[in-house]
Amino acid sequence: MNLPGLFGNEENLKLEKKTLVILRWIAIIGQLIAICIVYFIFNFELPILYCFLIIFFGGITNIYLLFWFKKNELSTLDSTIFLFYDLFQLSFLLFLTGGIKNPFVIFLIVPSIISSTLLTIKNTFILVLATILFLLLISFYHLPLPHPGNLHFHVPDYYLYSIPFAVLIVLVFLTYFGARFGQETRKRSEALKELESILAKEHELESIGLQAAAAVHSLGTPLSTITVIAKELKKEIIENPKYSKDIDLLLSQAKRCSEILKNISKAKIEDDKFISQITVKNLLIEIIRSFQEISEKKIILILDNAKEEVLINRSVEITSGIRNFIGNAVKFSKSKVTVHLDTNSKEVKISIFDDGPGFPEDISQRIGQPYIATSSENLSSKAGLGLGTFIGKTLLERKKASLDFSNLEKGGALVKIFWKTSDIII
Repeated sequence: MNLPGLFGNEENLKLEKKTLVILRWIAIIGQLIAICIVYFIFNFELPILYCFLIIFFGGITNIYLLFWFKKNELSTLDSTIFLFYDLFQLSFLLFLTGGIKNPFVIFLIVPSIISSTLLTIKNTFILVLATILFLLLISFYHLPLPHPGNLHFHVPDYYLYSIPFAVLIVLVFLTYFGARFGQETRKRSEALKELESILAKEHELESIGLQAAAAVHSLGTPLSTITVIAKELKKEIIENPKYSKDIDLLLSQAKRCSEILKNISKAKIEDDKFISQITVKNLLIEIIRSFQEISEKKIILILDNAKEEVLINRSVEITSGIRNFIGNAVKFSKSKVTVHLDTNSKEVKISIFDDGPGFPEDISQRIGQPYIATSSENLSSKAGLGLGTFIGKTLLERKKASLDFSNLEKGGALVKIFWKTSDIII
């Protein structure tokens, strides 16, 4: 994990109030039950009034958060303040009940873990430092561990001091895991939102096309009626040139509207045929041709092993996914891109080769993940954050495709897209 990059992250993250309230009630009720069992059932000695007072103030802050704190989402600063208070409260309670000897000392790491998963690295770092400080304080300064009568809990110093060390290791490990998990989850969530936005736009365009077809059908009848009435009016007032010119203009404009609607109707019909059903070979030809029109690089389609015509429903996911990877190959290639299509009764495979630098070694194991960046100076100017590859991969996987990314021995990248023929054929 790139720590400098993480600490430079200025995300404005928010923690849902309901989540924090529930977590704090669980902690407060758990503390109250533990104290009551130790004092009233086991009859162990401990400063019960001070313990109840600390738990009471914790309950008051949670009631304030629940009823008087107006925001449904807590800002990073608000969340950090409440988590810091919880850390302080628990540390004080542990101070009164044996300090580092108390088996519940492990709960000191909980605020930092919550922060690492849901908040920023900066705020998590502050809470981790505070946790370490409180951990050290209760290791050396604390009241005796609650015990029955004159029985005292004695252990060797090396064992006693190994407890905070063990807690510290768990704190660092889980905080790092939480930070990594939280960041990756947020990245993937953002990438999926971007993906859903692209799909929504594509479906919106398709919907507009359907509405246009409906408009053609609906407007055809009233336009025909207007034309018929205008012709009849022209016959009746043919001797009055004052109105005759207006009628001619009305007829010409009605005719123009009819021609426009006919053109829309024809375009829509052609578009429907193109989108609804198409062979994989023709789909590749259309995609490659679109890149040939805007690029000077050579794009070759090899169909030697395309033994069967595989007819598919041309969905947004398949079209955009394949286009994405062919576009990437064109972008990074030096002069040539080769696309192989292999089809048979069992499998459909599309292989996309380019003669570019290939996938960078530092991200080769993470191809297909969103928001990754290479450190290669040769590629950093062209490469983005891997969002396009993630979107293309996710779109195709939604249509039961499998993908494989690798580098060629002679240089260049290779992307393979597989389907079982039964999964893709109509």
